[in-house]
Parts: sequence; C-alpha cells; structure tokens
Amino acid sequence: MILLGIESSCDETAAALVEDGRKILSSVVASQVEEHKIYGGVVPEIASRRHSEAIVGVVKEALEQGGKTLSEIDGIAVTYAPGLIGALLVGVNFAKGLSLSSGLPLIPVHHLRGHIASNYLSSPDLQPPFLCLVVSGGHSHIVQVEDYTRLKILGRTRDDAAGEAFDKAARAMGIPYPGGVEMDRIAEEGDDSAYSLPHPRVEGAPLDFSFSGLKTAVLNLLNNAKQKGQEISVPDLCASYRKAVVGCLTENFFRAAEETGAKTLAAAGGVSANRLLRRELTKMAQERGLSLYLPERSLCGDNAAMIVSQGYYEYLAGNTAGMDLNACAQRSIE
Repeated sequence: MILLGIESSCDETAAALVEDGRKILSSVVASQVEEHKIYGGVVPEIASRRHSEAIVGVVKEALEQGGKTLSEIDGIAVTYAPGLIGALLVGVNFAKGLSLSSGLPLIPVHHLRGHIASNYLSSPDLQPPFLCLVVSGGHSHIVQVEDYTRLKILGRTRDDAAGEAFDKAARAMGIPYPGGVEMDRIAEEGDDSAYSLPHPRVEGAPLDFSFSGLKTAVLNLLNNAKQKGQEISVPDLCASYRKAVVGCLTENFFRAAEETGAKTLAAAGGVSANRLLRRELTKMAQERGLSLYLPERSLCGDNAAMIVSQGYYEYLAGNTAGMDLNACAQRSIE
C-alpha cells in the first residue's frame, strides 16, 4: 500500500510517498527557516501564507520523485493536529480537496504520533509495545506505545517544552534562530560543568517535566553578569544548560522505564536530534541492558514521511475521515 502524506503544522511544507508504512519512496520538505530567522521565531501568519504558496509544488515533486501518479496511490494522510491552526488548515484543506477530487480515502494523523512513527522508518524491525520520549519545540512527553494506534501519556511538561526551553535560552544568549540547533552545536565546544544550574522536579509527579525554572535561572545568570560587568562564556553556558535539560529528560525517562518494566525504548521529535541527548540515551540504555531506537537525524524534524508511516497504521485501524475533518491547534496524543 502506497500513501501520500502532507505535513504543514508549523513552518515546513512537506509531502512524501511511503510504502506499507516503512519504505520511503520520496520525501520533500520546503523549509521557511531563513525567512523566520529575521524575526527570531516562527510568525504564524507568514507560515500560513508560505504553505499556501508551496503546497502544490511540494506535492507534485513528491509524486514525481516517487515515480507515481495520483491514480497509483491508495490514500492521503494529513497532519490535522496539533500545531499552528492557520498552517494546519492549509494542509488539511488541500488534502480534503485532493481526496474529494480523486476519491482516495483521507487519513487524519496526529503530529506527535507521526514523530513516534519516524522510528518505524529508521528501524523496520521496531514494533510496539515500547516506551517513547517525545521531545520537540512544543511538546515533551513520555509515551507508552501499547499498539500502533493505542498510546498512553505517562509524563508531560507542566510549562515549557524542552525545545522551547532551548530556543528561549539561546535567544537570551544572543544565539540566532533556530536557537536549539545552534546551541547544540556551540555546546560541543564548551565545559558543561562551568555553570551550576538547577534540576527542576515536579512534586508529586516524578515523571512530569518543568523547564521554566531552568530557563529563568539562565536569564538571571545573564542579567547578573551584565550588571556586574562580568563576561559569560557562551559555549560553557550552552554546554551547562544542555546538560541540565538532557539530565531532566533522561532521568524521568529511565524512571518511567523502570516503573513500567519496559525493555524497548525510543525517542522522537526535533530535540531527539540533540547530540548529547542521543549519547546519554544510548549510554544509559546500554548500562541497563535495554533496547533503544533513535530516528535518523534527518527524520527528527517535521516531515511528511513520518505522517504517512503513522497514517498507514491509522488506516489499517479504520481511522479515516470525511469532508468534515477540521484542524485542531491542540489535541492529546491519546
């Protein structure tokens, strides 16, 4: 079964063809990073307009790269939630129009479920059940993947997501957008013990995350240094901050693994491309004798191939939609 996928939840317009949920035939991504860099972050109205301009060409290119015509595919998977509502509406309405005109089934896909499914593309042998750390710009979850379409949240952030915490701290340090990516690169040259930063915990909910206090600690450190005329080593602060965020993520994730008895682990989302996080997850899994699956770094960010992969399993489970499908800015992965 070959499905076409469409992703437009934030600032990437993407389309892909995937066979049987595991084999990528084509994957096309039109990024808006350079344009949003001017503003230090994604501007929703601009993102929506650029999706409208790019989506026809991106879908055509995905079909051409995959060597298929619309009549040779079996369905259309589209991200319908969560994300920027205007951006989502572009992809959803385009997919609905394509479905209506071609008669192909329409398959709604949750964006975070798609991120988890990026592991099915990178590791064809991975099958549920497993425990997944989902870390992106807007979300930080520990998810128990009981089956392809049956998921349970065990832990989540109470405030900022890990990616958001990276981006906000990076901006305060004067690092250009996308801050988290640049911080990860700069941190490789720094001393992660140079600055002492807190390790936030959520009382009564040991699997939940909280990053706002950590972000505030960095802002205070920068402000105090400026007032006293002291110089801050950006590489050292990047390394120290990255170590603190990754420490919070890994500590809770492996606690969840211990509590659930999970033997198979995975990570997903844009922050799963973080170098230190990948190293720490690998090391800690090996120390505990657990299997760990990580998506290829090229599949960590937003793409349509992951949407098709999850869409395949949603379709097998009978989860299709009609012309009344609407976009949702927020929706639980469950």
